[in-house]
Amino acid sequence: MIFDLKANLEFYRNLGIAGRYAKAVDFLMNTDLENLEPGKYVIDGDNVFANVVEYTTIPWEEAKFEAHENYTDIQYVIQGSEVMSFAPVSQLNVSVPYNPEKDVMFFDNANPGLQAAVHAGEYMIFNPWDGHKPKAADGEPAPIKKVIVKIKEN
Repeated sequence: MIFDLKANLEFYRNLGIAGRYAKAVDFLMNTDLENLEPGKYVIDGDNVFANVVEYTTIPWEEAKFEAHENYTDIQYVIQGSEVMSFAPVSQLNVSVPYNPEKDVMFFDNANPGLQAAVHAGEYMIFNPWDGHKPKAADGEPAPIKKVIVKIKEN
């Protein structure tokens, strides 16, 4: 798990497989994120793509821990803020088994994890071994817009 600011994205350019992080960094640095409509944006086929989402955050207790086996998430907040939580997958209890078609499994909330308020221009990077819980309200539920860049790790 990494928590950082947009100004430091360049540092992560050379992580991972065959330039995939570089493509993700280029997308985040060179795209007018504020004006992107919600939806999927293909960057490099199934290797790197982005999902732009808008929603109202929910109470922490209602949000769910999740993890992916094949993709790293860069969850970048464009507008608003939310609390994102992190805990190693090995420290979480599975509540919904892995779904290979959606590359996701869910966990219960027994472990509160490490919680961070993530504001516009900030992001967290979650690798496949990182349980993460997005969508939680930073105070009262409020609108948020963010982009989740998915990077295939195998």
